[in-house]
Amino acid sequence: MLSRILSALKGAFSGRDEGREAADRKHFDELNRQAPIRNPGTPAAPAPVQTRPATAPAPEIDGFLCRESVLGRDQRVAGYQFMLHEGTRNRIRARGRRIQHVYAEVLARNLANADIGRLLGHRTAFLDVPDSFLDHASILDLPPRNTALVVTAIPEEDGAPALVDLLASTRSLRKAGYRIGLRAEQLDDDRAALLAECDYIVVQAAASEPEQLKQSVHRLRKAASKAELVARNLPSQDDFQLCHTLGAALFQGPFVTSRQDWHGNRLGPNTARLAQLISGLRGNADTRELVNLLKQDAALSLRLMRYINSAAVGLAKEITSIEGAILQLGREKLYRWLMLLLYGADKGGSPRAAAALENALVRARLMELLGEGRPPAQRDALYLVGLLSLVDVILEVPMAEAIASLSPAPEIEAAVLRDEGPMADLLQLAIACENGDPETLRSAAERCGIGPDTATRRHLDAFSWALEVNA
Repeated sequence: MLSRILSALKGAFSGRDEGREAADRKHFDELNRQAPIRNPGTPAAPAPVQTRPATAPAPEIDGFLCRESVLGRDQRVAGYQFMLHEGTRNRIRARGRRIQHVYAEVLARNLANADIGRLLGHRTAFLDVPDSFLDHASILDLPPRNTALVVTAIPEEDGAPALVDLLASTRSLRKAGYRIGLRAEQLDDDRAALLAECDYIVVQAAASEPEQLKQSVHRLRKAASKAELVARNLPSQDDFQLCHTLGAALFQGPFVTSRQDWHGNRLGPNTARLAQLISGLRGNADTRELVNLLKQDAALSLRLMRYINSAAVGLAKEITSIEGAILQLGREKLYRWLMLLLYGADKGGSPRAAAALENALVRARLMELLGEGRPPAQRDALYLVGLLSLVDVILEVPMAEAIASLSPAPEIEAAVLRDEGPMADLLQLAIACENGDPETLRSAAERCGIGPDTATRRHLDAFSWALEVNA
């Protein structure tokens, strides 16, 4: 795969002056170090043969791929925007069109290599790509039904597609099943013709005052009545509600996991019952006591028996008693299973909890992966730290109250509630992988003795795992 990109670059760079070619070669070599193309979890590909001596030492790797949830009007996850980490995005903004093409290709091929279509199911992957990238062959490696390409204009005029060519590219891609998005702030008079060929219009909602946003949305909906509005960078639930009222269809931003004042909220009845069982489990209640607690909830007992005898568990002999199920499953795995049930026990809460749960699952799996080589008990504890780190957002109760009801081990409570103890640094690293700030990621990785590139690859592995769990 890497050789294909090198071949393409060789043709792109031919005929240019030596100084500019050397500069772009240096930049591409940096790209290979920072974003090697490989399948998640596989060894890195060998470095490409250097045709010119390196003119600068290799920079530190600061990560590559990150994602942000895209929620629908029901606040459930409808897709993800996949992007380069913020540091990489900032570095290439001032670069030329060819270099931005290279990064767009690496982004597309990483997603294709991860078999993103199989993992996404009905969800959509949103990719911001240069306007002149729409006829690039790597796009065709992405699954049409899961891919939306947000067209981004580049100030550099050299290589910019003519409007007639851009229209032809968008029509061809839409005919093949891909969807096209346009950035509202780039829709000048020359590009107004593209509105008839777009499926989404992306608005940076937080950058506008409410009245200004209302007027802009009205104009956009009038100009492209069939396109869905995507509101990005929404910091709070109030911003979400405003854009929801204005008719936006899709929503992104920190509001997904933002915390609010939940004092006075109490656990729902089903959640409270599960919390009692989990607390007993963590408090070393004997098996008979756990059996009695389970028997108080017939539906829960039935779900446990179905789970223990499912193909996913893979037992050779059917388990016929609750006590046998507890003994066979083991307390740590039972705890994990009950935690997942707890997060979905009461349906009266915000549907946004589903998106927060997915984030918690990614954190949990990432921390488990980052604990590779540690004893199983420590890796289980790391998993639970990640899973509990958003328990207040999912259950919509104060964190201290949620943690108290679940009675986790003291070291888990210290990491989640007070950011203390040996597992707190790994939790901060997991959060840094989500946020995409390279300096925070590098600092957190250094404290954990883990390379930022390793953390980033593990984050993609954890995300893929979470998608499979929720499939």
